[in-house]
Order: sequence, then C-alpha cells, then structure tokens
Amino acid sequence: MSLQPVGIRSIAVSFPSIIRTNEYYRENYPKLVAEAEEKTLSRVFSTSNPNSLNEFDLEMAPYLSDPFRGTVERRVFGPGETSLTLSYSAAKNALDAAKLLPHEIDLMLVATIHPEQIVPGNAAFLASELGLQGAAWNIDSTCSNAIVALQTASGLVRAGEYRNILVVVCTNYSKFTDENDTLAFLSGDGAGAFVVNKLKANQGVLGTKIINTASTCGTFFNELTTDAQGNPQMLIRAAKGTGKVVSETAAQFLRQCCSGALEAAGVTLDEINFFAFNTPTAWYASLCARALEIDPARTINLHDRYANIGPMLPLANLYHGAELGRIRENDLVLVYAIGSVSNAGASVMRWGDVALGPAPSLPVSMKSQEDKVFTLP
Repeated sequence: MSLQPVGIRSIAVSFPSIIRTNEYYRENYPKLVAEAEEKTLSRVFSTSNPNSLNEFDLEMAPYLSDPFRGTVERRVFGPGETSLTLSYSAAKNALDAAKLLPHEIDLMLVATIHPEQIVPGNAAFLASELGLQGAAWNIDSTCSNAIVALQTASGLVRAGEYRNILVVVCTNYSKFTDENDTLAFLSGDGAGAFVVNKLKANQGVLGTKIINTASTCGTFFNELTTDAQGNPQMLIRAAKGTGKVVSETAAQFLRQCCSGALEAAGVTLDEINFFAFNTPTAWYASLCARALEIDPARTINLHDRYANIGPMLPLANLYHGAELGRIRENDLVLVYAIGSVSNAGASVMRWGDVALGPAPSLPVSMKSQEDKVFTLP
C-alpha cells in the first residue's frame, strides 16, 4: 500500500544580523584562544586513542591543529534580535512562499533551543505574532527536532487530523553559550520553517527511522547559573568524556537510521540524489560520506558559513541545496540529524515543487575586531 503524498511544500530560513569570525575571538579573547587546547572544545574534539581511529576521528584529524576546529564564521544575534523575531521571519517567509494565510494553518509545531524565557516555549508567543488561530505545540528533540517534527507533521496530515502544518525550528546558542568557553567558537544562531501538506502523487516523505540516543546521556547538559547582573542564566556545558562518546557513536547512529529510512522508503542508497546531513562540525559531512561510502559531491557542507546551528542544520542544508539547484523536483533526498541526549533520525523523501523563501545574505569577510553586521533581505 503506497503512502499518501505528504511532505514539504515550502521552506524558508532566517539568520541574525551579525557575522562573527575567528578574528573576533583572536582580538577580543586572545588568552582564550592561546589556551584553547586546555578548554572545552578541544577536550570534546580530540583523539583519545591514536592507535584505534574510527571514521569520526579520521575525518577530524586534519582540524586538530586549529583551535577553532575548522569553524570559520557564525551568525549570532544582534541588538533587538531574539529567537522569537528570527522564528517569526522564517515562519512568515515559509507561509508567503506556500501562498498560505495564517488562518489556513491548522497546527504549528515549534522547536526552540532555547527560548529566552526558557519555559514555556515559543509556540503561543509565535502564534500570537503570526495571528494563527489553530493549535500551537512546543516540541523538543534537541538537534533532531526537524526530523521528529517532519515525521509528526506528515503523520498527522496523512491521518486527516490537520491539512496544513507549519513547522518552525530555531537555534539560540549564542545567548546560552559562555563566551569565555571555547564552545562559543562552534556555536551559531538561526531559524527555519517549512509547511507540510499534501503533494503530487509519489512525492513527499517515503520513509523515516528514528532511534533514541540514550547512550549519549551525561554528555552535553544545561547548567543554571547567573549572569554579571545576578539574573538567572542557562548555559550549555559538555561533561568529561563527551568527545569519546560522540566519536564512538556517530557512525553507528548514522548507519542505523539511514538504513532504516531507506528500507522503509523501499529505495537504495545508490538511488538517493542528494544527502542533507547535519553538519555540527567542519568534518561531519565527510564523516557521513565515508561511513555510508557515498561520493561527497552528493551532499553539502555549510559549517564554514553557519558553524553549529543545531536543529537548524538539516533545514539550512535542504534550503541551500534547493537554492543552488542541487535538489530538483522528484529527486530522492535523504535527511539525517542527530541530537545528543534525545534522538537520531533519517528521512527519505521525494522532493516536490518546493517553494523557497528569500535567500539570506552572503557571508562577508572581515578583519576588524568588531562584529560585522549585514542587512537581511
């Protein structure tokens, strides 16, 4: 029995106005850069046993001499920008691209890491800003939010519970990362949104495989502290041994999810036209290509442009893949994302006539000690 053709109808991305380069840290945090190998980022991404290198370690090796571990630029929030303003921009652009009005959205799924108020999430606030009349749910699966939301939305549309579902994913790392911690080197911000509804025959989501990542419990965690003014502040931390766990499980999760999604979709790896992996590190796309034994030309790596934008990564890769003409209507696309202490998941879809929101501004090279501000379209 074939599945009803349900999937992504439109997709949009939105990024904050500040581009932060490595030069910013070299000039403003010279001691942090000089002592980087003693800090969190290098402890997470280092080779613990050079005599037994796995796929992750092999692809990471060329970056170990770089204190930034291959990260080049990050998009971070500027004055007046929040997870809600960025989410609104992405959501509005996705609706406009789909030629839908707010009252035509029956359900909105919102995943934010992390909303400024921490609890509750942004769903009700965003629904108010957009003027939605339907349901608005907060969901959470950390960096696999997009895959989990896509499966949830597709299933609900197929079941006839809802017609048009808007999914909004936002990463707010810069405000929850200690700038005196080298994890900040890796962290960026961004938002993406997509509309899920019925498509043409044989298009849409064909198969999905999601598994929990309980083996990563105790790696990345959130610490409640206070800022310089004494206000409560949540910061992202990495526990000792995180790098070893990430290294040893990365390829395992990837293969299990991708093979399961391919089997569910009834297609083979060779039939996939484009792969949209999450790229939280500079070498993750190469790791995925090596582990699956595919040509790296069949995927995309935007880490040098956006750094680690968590759950936004697969959406950015899908958007730019389509924008660059590397994904065309009726192409088979495999999307994969992994979230620590949550889930890893892959989804196979036949790409429809997906409408794209406006393109974000191109990166700007800079050598000034100040952040570079660009104008959003």
